[in-house]
Amino acid sequence: MSSNDKDRFYEGCGREGPIRCIFLSEFHPTAGPKIVCQVPDNYISKDTFESVSVYIIPKAQLQRSMLTVTVLGFKILGFPVRIDDKKYARNAYYFNLCFVCDAWARTVQYESVVRKLSDYLVAMELESSFLSSQQDHSSESARLPKILRQVMQELNSHKMCTLSEGTMTTHLKVVRILQDPPPVSDHHVPIFTESPDLFQAEQWDLTTQKVLPYIDGFNHVAKIAAEADVENNLVKACLQNLVYYGVVSMIHIFQYSNVYATTPKIRRLAEDRRLQEECIRYVARYPRQPPSVRDVFRMFCSMTRGTTVRDLCIRLSPHTLRINERRLVQFGLLEGFIRRIHKFPVGSVEKPDSQSTVPQSFNGLLSMDEYCCQYSLTTHKLEELIDRETNIAVIWK
Repeated sequence: MSSNDKDRFYEGCGREGPIRCIFLSEFHPTAGPKIVCQVPDNYISKDTFESVSVYIIPKAQLQRSMLTVTVLGFKILGFPVRIDDKKYARNAYYFNLCFVCDAWARTVQYESVVRKLSDYLVAMELESSFLSSQQDHSSESARLPKILRQVMQELNSHKMCTLSEGTMTTHLKVVRILQDPPPVSDHHVPIFTESPDLFQAEQWDLTTQKVLPYIDGFNHVAKIAAEADVENNLVKACLQNLVYYGVVSMIHIFQYSNVYATTPKIRRLAEDRRLQEECIRYVARYPRQPPSVRDVFRMFCSMTRGTTVRDLCIRLSPHTLRINERRLVQFGLLEGFIRRIHKFPVGSVEKPDSQSTVPQSFNGLLSMDEYCCQYSLTTHKLEELIDRETNIAVIWK
């Protein structure tokens, strides 16, 4: 592994890695815990195994629990099992089917596979003593290495595997487990990151089918709920599910009074030719007359604190440059080239009106977007209130 890889791959980095080895360990009545089969051979040395054997064949309290042990550059994932039967020495058979990955690798996606494969081996053991016969050097013992090799190769290559032994069949699949997305709020704006044409209507539940037509990258959650005639919390749950599966992302409400600032990621647009072509296609006002990369880059770099989108349009005239400024902002947010500078009002109205629909005080924790959605106000009306009140200040961040 190169020095660059050592910097990129470290425990907790969140990267997924391949299965390096699969082994079956059992508790021998006289020799104690030992490896009876592993592919590839001798990947886990005897010394390494002995240093963690107490966790591979653990006490009764940890049976049928998912265990992960990191040792000497390896991460070992197992699901220890005990089968009680008087035919075994000590009236029980203990085994553990383990996956071995690199110490830095994320392994949570393999947990259900290890558990399901272990249950499959239990069923085979109960039917034909498939596992316990390994030590007898019977014909059964020659089949296990082939099974483990097939599982490792197919899961690494295709993320799925089908095993058929005798009358029993099982299907294994590595399902990518993602972190829960952040909560969806009324002022968030969903935008597709995958074309909805790639999916069939039958793939969506009824709520999602009602919501999808109103996702255009500009409608915020509260507006979508109203237009789709769907309860607000249902829309939020639906959109959070779509974010989880990477179908949509959440951006902020577009307004010409918004202020954005570039981030260090803008350099990618100057260096990546493929990204430049994708950006031009996305922001072009007229598909047959695309803007130049130079003009697009100049508009992004002109987004600074204190400069609204309206100011930018007056100064650079994106219409003349054949640039759709709304799509430009969308692309910049999705790629991380720009970030929104929010306005957070703080203070209280000097002469509050109990009958008024506007907020009477501002805690500095909610942005103007959130207040506008919460009180059904336009940005212009809220700004007029803030400008009129001397007790209210605005924090930009």
